[in-house]
Amino acid sequence: MIKRDYYEILGVSKNASIDEIKSAYRKLAILYHPDKNPNNKEAEEKFKEATEAYEVLSDNEKRSRYDRFGHDGLKMGRDFHQYSSFDSIFDAFSDIFGGRGSIFEDFFNMGSSRSQSRRRSMAERGSDLKIRLPLTLEEIATGVEKTLKIRRFIRCDDCNGTGAKHGSGFRKCNVCNGTGEIQHVTRSVFGQFVNISTCSNCNGTGQIIAEPCSKCKGDGRIQAEDTVKVSIPAGVENGNYMPIHNKGNVGKRGGEAGDLIIIIEEKPHEYFRREGNHIIYHLTISFPEATLGTELSIPTLYGTEKLKISSGTQPGTIITLKEKGIPHLNHYGKGDQHIYINVYVPTHLSSKEKSLIKELAQSSNINEFKKNNEKNKDFFEKVKDAFFSLL
Repeated sequence: MIKRDYYEILGVSKNASIDEIKSAYRKLAILYHPDKNPNNKEAEEKFKEATEAYEVLSDNEKRSRYDRFGHDGLKMGRDFHQYSSFDSIFDAFSDIFGGRGSIFEDFFNMGSSRSQSRRRSMAERGSDLKIRLPLTLEEIATGVEKTLKIRRFIRCDDCNGTGAKHGSGFRKCNVCNGTGEIQHVTRSVFGQFVNISTCSNCNGTGQIIAEPCSKCKGDGRIQAEDTVKVSIPAGVENGNYMPIHNKGNVGKRGGEAGDLIIIIEEKPHEYFRREGNHIIYHLTISFPEATLGTELSIPTLYGTEKLKISSGTQPGTIITLKEKGIPHLNHYGKGDQHIYINVYVPTHLSSKEKSLIKELAQSSNINEFKKNNEKNKDFFEKVKDAFFSLL
């Protein structure tokens, strides 16, 4: 499904300020909130769509990538968070509405259920994994699929990620009595103060494992080697990174997995140098080839190409092969291959070769060049004298 433009969703211009973006999102969030539109799937989707648009456009880094590359640009950086529930959406826009206990709860009368304190979940989201993926310029030019072997935490199959031995389950924490909190009462001349801290015995969950799983030792996960297939699009650059959702470390006790962050590394090439989407190639030809012209086969990222060298080609000449460079990552077209011509001057000559060169030096073409060169020298001497006369 083609995604709509984020600016269009919020009804703002591309140069809208952050305050304008917040204001537009506030109106849409109130209009389409699920509690105001029960059993209305269309309103629910509009609510999610507006939240996704706000989450990108309110972040300077994500907004910059989106403005440059569109939706694909977000995939090459930090992918926007995929909300698993409306509860996590409330967290995302708390900066606009002042937290869960403010405008939404007053407007929709939701405070009674959401403002209650809740015990910390036993499940914890796993950490992200970062790996560097070296690619050749040829792979970058065409795109490539890779199968990666990684070592990560996966869910323990003996306890299905719970951390508890099969059949044992959990019991209420006997330190906090299942609340997940410890109250410390301090008395002073000013009265009684209550300080609440997280229970260290159950880490705030209110429950402890009755009998830990022998395989994972109560962690709910084990380390193992895993394989991941990834598809790298053509045109990526050195330092680009791509998140693979849920392919990082699995969290403790049933927690969701983090992401696998793939960081692109561009391998140095034997012949080519990359400049943006263009490819630079240095070609050295002989003096006869430069003088008389020739046709040569040269390498490109897509195979060999025939290159015509015109007679009289000078050192430093640049010949361009159109669209033989790197594809643009998020739109059509490719860069070019620029060929820089160098002319080889031999350092050791035979007596016969020296004789031929001397004969060439007396030719009319060479003499004409010398005359023009002397004229240029005379001109520059006059300019220099005029300049110094002003000092």
